[in-house]
Amino acid sequence: MSGLEVTKVVVTPIAFPDPPLLNAVGVHQPWALRAIVEVHTGDGLVGLGETYGDRRHLDLLRRAAAQIAGLDAFDLAGLRRRAAHAIGALDAGDQHGLTGASSQAKTLLRVFSPFEVACLDLQGQAIGRPVHDLLGGKVRDTVPFSAYLFYKWAAHPGAEPDEWGEALDPAGVVEQARMMITRYGFRSIKLKGGVFEPDTEIEAIRALRDAFPDHPLRLDPNCAWTVATSAGVAAKTDGLLEYLEDPTPSIAGMAELAARAPMPLATNMCVVEFAHLPEAFAAGAVGVVLADHHYWGGLRLSTQLATICQTWGVGVSMHSNSHLGISLAAMTHLGAATPQLSYAADTHTPWQSGADVVERPLSFVAGSVTVPDTPGLGVRLDRDALARMHEDYVRSGITERDDTAYMKSLDPTYETRPERW
Repeated sequence: MSGLEVTKVVVTPIAFPDPPLLNAVGVHQPWALRAIVEVHTGDGLVGLGETYGDRRHLDLLRRAAAQIAGLDAFDLAGLRRRAAHAIGALDAGDQHGLTGASSQAKTLLRVFSPFEVACLDLQGQAIGRPVHDLLGGKVRDTVPFSAYLFYKWAAHPGAEPDEWGEALDPAGVVEQARMMITRYGFRSIKLKGGVFEPDTEIEAIRALRDAFPDHPLRLDPNCAWTVATSAGVAAKTDGLLEYLEDPTPSIAGMAELAARAPMPLATNMCVVEFAHLPEAFAAGAVGVVLADHHYWGGLRLSTQLATICQTWGVGVSMHSNSHLGISLAAMTHLGAATPQLSYAADTHTPWQSGADVVERPLSFVAGSVTVPDTPGLGVRLDRDALARMHEDYVRSGITERDDTAYMKSLDPTYETRPERW
């Protein structure tokens, strides 16, 4: 087979409306940022990728994009070398504060990932096979996702209430879950915590258990608790949670807690690159790793991560940040080809309220997404939507996601601190 030469790479920053979702470091801004990557070939094929839209990450994406023309889209090793050369020794940092510490290795993988996904999309289109075939083959026909609940305000200050309404107490959380499950059929539930005192969030978990007795539950306070507080929460939620996610920071803290907690501990914050695996697994710090192809280096490296987890008897799920349909498609192909996926994946899709950058987004039936069998990712770019969302990016004036700064602009007394409780 002849090569599949890349002729042009386009990186487009976009923005789409985001509700006022609360978390341990503040509140979501009115606009969520993403970047769409298009990798073109001379025969008219276009491979798609999606990633973060923060300014410093965009700068590195554009550096890498400038080096990819002329590359064979099947040469992923060459792609990684070119990306590494393009970004040099810079560290883009992690503005989100909710996906663990940054490093040079993690920065490279964050930059490489959307181009790898786009090249896999191209490869699949070129040979007429879906991306999951390129990852080893499909082991399931549908990929399960979880309802992802947030404490939230009814609206951003000065705006009209959104369709989800307010959720600041157990009743509001349960109603949000009911709406989400009715619309999407999710069969498990995750609550983003770290917003209120732990006992208040435990009340919400108990209310969810009463309302949905057959749905596995998860709680994620984003490292807002000390080990002692986490141990207290774990004891009080024994029998309620399928896992407790990132209750306390550091591998050492998680290992200390894991020895006492009755449920598995999950993470997407203390284990965020391959260098963390030996220490974390040897210490028994985590029972579930939430893989995220956006910063673990794409789809193929994520399958390698899953295999390592299996070797150590560690479960696998998938982490989600605010995303659109290209990322959902990539996650679905990854889930389809990953036998080790032992828990339903996270998704922010319901919070998009229908906004998307692809023509026909994948949809949820009974809480799962049917795996596409069409060539590549199975989604096509909606260029009119891309143009509108780019205009929204320009008009929004937001160039970095910063939940803390937005919260402080609304409440100057607000402070973030590690291990708040």
